[in-house]
Amino acid sequence: MSALVILTRPAGRNDGLAHALREAGRSVYVWPALRIDPVEVAPSAVPSPDDFDLAVFVSGNAARLYLRQAFPAGGQWPASCAAATVGPASAQALRDSGFFGAETTLIHPGSQAATHDSEALWQCLMARPLPRRVLILRGTQGRNWLADRLRAHGVEVFIHAVYARQPQAWSAQQVAQVRHWAATQQHPNWLITSGESIDAIAAQAAGAGVLGWMRQCRYLITHPVLRQRLHGALGGDGPVAMVKECLPVDEAIFEALVAG
Repeated sequence: MSALVILTRPAGRNDGLAHALREAGRSVYVWPALRIDPVEVAPSAVPSPDDFDLAVFVSGNAARLYLRQAFPAGGQWPASCAAATVGPASAQALRDSGFFGAETTLIHPGSQAATHDSEALWQCLMARPLPRRVLILRGTQGRNWLADRLRAHGVEVFIHAVYARQPQAWSAQQVAQVRHWAATQQHPNWLITSGESIDAIAAQAAGAGVLGWMRQCRYLITHPVLRQRLHGALGGDGPVAMVKECLPVDEAIFEALVAG
């Protein structure tokens, strides 16, 4: 695989992986595809975990920003409200936040789960009595799959958006870099972790006139549904040159990117 790696996760989520990849001899570029903007709401409009049986954090950003809203002066998560994440990394971030005590029930797919997504979390929830009222913390846009499943089983679901994801424009230096790679037939490995990231990157590539070259690059995706989204966003009749899948955790991403 190419020694060039482009990490497109939001700012703050790439540092450890970038360091490990550079130690392994890769040339790493940290180019967030999306900007995470907090959604500002009045304190009275922030739902309290005390009013729910379960709170689902769809991402680390959802946890960080909601906890800032719900506990501006510090505090402790109520034991009466279980917490859930789509994977063990986000669950560990909750444990490390200081808001969650040993008495908090924390639900998430294990490290050996086939995927870390809403479907995997649903299997965990189905293995126990379903809650009556669920709070889902997420961005202004996102999948409704889990909310729909819960509602279909008679659960009252409240969705609270704590952030908005906005496309991150490439700088003039980044545009010059991709044009250089295209002209010299260099094809980086792009880490892609969301459909919105795909759309943002494709739009920037089209503006830079390198969309055709992008189809020849290599991609590492963290969910199978992203494969078709990638194909559609990059256009063309044939398949994208190479797409690999892995779990959305740094260890799995690192192994996939350094594999020969």
